[in-house]
Amino acid sequence: LLFLNQLQKDLEEVKEFLTKATRKRLRDVLMIEKHKLELEIKNQPPPKPKDAAEEEKLSLGGYTVKINNYGWDQSDKFIKIYISLNGVQKLPAENVQVNFTERSFDLLVKNLNGKNYTMTFNNLLKPISVEGSSRKIKTDMVLVMCRKKREEKWECLTQVEKESKEKE
Repeated sequence: LLFLNQLQKDLEEVKEFLTKATRKRLRDVLMIEKHKLELEIKNQPPPKPKDAAEEEKLSLGGYTVKINNYGWDQSDKFIKIYISLNGVQKLPAENVQVNFTERSFDLLVKNLNGKNYTMTFNNLLKPISVEGSSRKIKTDMVLVMCRKKREEKWECLTQVEKESKEKE
């Protein structure tokens, strides 16, 4: 964000110089620089999803409910987590957000019947592919699909689950 502000200030200054420049060669140099800056500003990556998600949680209306109820299944390529939420299919798609990392994901459902819903899975048993993972909105359900890095069977979802099973 700081970097983006600097670029915008540079662009403003270049535009100001352009209004004062009278020599063709100088104007050409400034035009090229102006074009480069505009392109760089346009191609700035959006702020990191994690920070955006944190900020949104603070600015969300209503209160946030932690989801503890889910089902899961797996295929050779995917771990599938099924989360039941009545009426979720009526929300705009952008209200259902999932952030994936190699070993975690968190789900945020905004403004469903006046409440926000959140679910976080940390320390997944095995690594997942961030690019290959996704979410689908079904009738009264969100399906989170974590693409496995390796095609192997998972005995449970998280490291913690595995450790507590081993203690039994």
